[in-house]
Amino acid sequence: MATTTALRPKQRERAANSFAKPRRSPLLTALTGLILLYSLVPLAWLVINATKSQEDLLSSFGLWFGDGFSLFSNIKDTFTYNDGIFLRWFANTLLYVVVGAGGATILAVMGGYALAKFGFPGKKAVFAVVLGAVAVPGTALAVPTFLMFSKMGLTDTPWAVIIPSLISPFGLYLMWTFATDAIPTELMEAAKVDGASELRTFFQVCLPMLAPGIVTVLLFSMVATWNNYFLPLIMLKDPDWYPLTVGLNSWSQQALTAGGDVIFNLVITGSLLTILPLIAAFLLLQRFWQSGLSAGSVKE
Repeated sequence: MATTTALRPKQRERAANSFAKPRRSPLLTALTGLILLYSLVPLAWLVINATKSQEDLLSSFGLWFGDGFSLFSNIKDTFTYNDGIFLRWFANTLLYVVVGAGGATILAVMGGYALAKFGFPGKKAVFAVVLGAVAVPGTALAVPTFLMFSKMGLTDTPWAVIIPSLISPFGLYLMWTFATDAIPTELMEAAKVDGASELRTFFQVCLPMLAPGIVTVLLFSMVATWNNYFLPLIMLKDPDWYPLTVGLNSWSQQALTAGGDVIFNLVITGSLLTILPLIAAFLLLQRFWQSGLSAGSVKE
C-alpha cells in the first residue's frame, strides 16, 4: 500500500511532463510531412495554373508560372463565358447544399437525438440498418434511385439531387453516438421535473450541447453535396440545373468534340473558385468541428 501511495506522485509527475514535453518521433514526422506534401501539391498546381493563359497552360511546366499573369482575365472569362452560366451553376450548387445538406443535418440531429435518448421496440434493428447503410456507397444506389425517380417524373429537376442528399446514414450515426455521450440523462430528467415539455427540453437544453456535433455533421454533409458528381450526372440533362462539378466537366469535355472550344484555363480557374467556399467554411468552423470529432475520446 505504501509503495502504491509513493508511486502516485511520480506517475502524476510523469504524466504532467508527457503533456508539457510531447514525445517526438522522426518516422511519424517524416510520414506526416509526406502526407502534407501529397495534399498540398495538387492545390499548388491548381493555384499556379489558374494564373496561366490557354497557351501558357499547354507550353509551360505544370508546377511553375507561365510568361504572363492571367488570373484576373481568367476569372472574368469564367464568369462571362457562355452567357455567364458559371454563376447559374454556382447558384444551383448553393441551392443543393443549403436545402440538401441543411435538411440532412436537421434530420440527422433529430434522429440521432431520438435514438440516443429514447427507447422503443426494434431499436437494435434500426442500429443494424444504419450501420449497414453507412457501408453502402452512394454510387451503388445511384442507378436504382434514377429508375425510381424516372417513374415518379422527378428526373431532370432539382428534386432529383436534393431528395437523395437529405439522407445521411453517417450523419445519423455520428449524431447518435455524440448525443449519447454529450447529453446527461439526469439533465433531461431535471428539465422534466421543472415542467419542461419534450420539445422545450430538446431545443433549449439539449440542442446547445449538440452544437459541436451539429457543425461536424453539417460540414461533412456540405462537402459531400458540394462535391457530388455522379448523382447529378445521371439525374440531370438540362445544363441550367447542373451543379459546378458537372458543369465544369462539360466544359472540359468540349475539347473532345469536333469544333468545340478548348478552355482548359477556364476549367482550372473555375475549379479554383469552386473550392474557395469550402476552404472558407472549414476555416470559420474548424473550432467547432474539431471539438466535435474529439468529443468522447477522453473518458474521466
